Amino acid sequence: MTTRAKFRCDSVTSFTDASRRTYTFSAVYDASTPENARFTKYTPWGELKMTVDNPEVEFTPGQEYYVDFTSAATAS
Repeated sequence: MTTRAKFRCDSVTSFTDASRRTYTFSAVYDASTPENARFTKYTPWGELKMTVDNPEVEFTPGQEYYVDFTSAATAS
């Protein structure tokens, strides 16, 4: 089973090594649009933080992203 969540990039922290950045995301909690109201119902609170070492991967603060969770045990 796959579960989809919607997160907003809140911040990016760059390191002295220009290719490494830490991104912080929070779950979208906004019932002002129909789509966000759906995600508000199922993912009202949450935070993700990840460090990326690939210079081609970029997330923009303020931008919303879908995050899909799939069990590693069932992924092919």
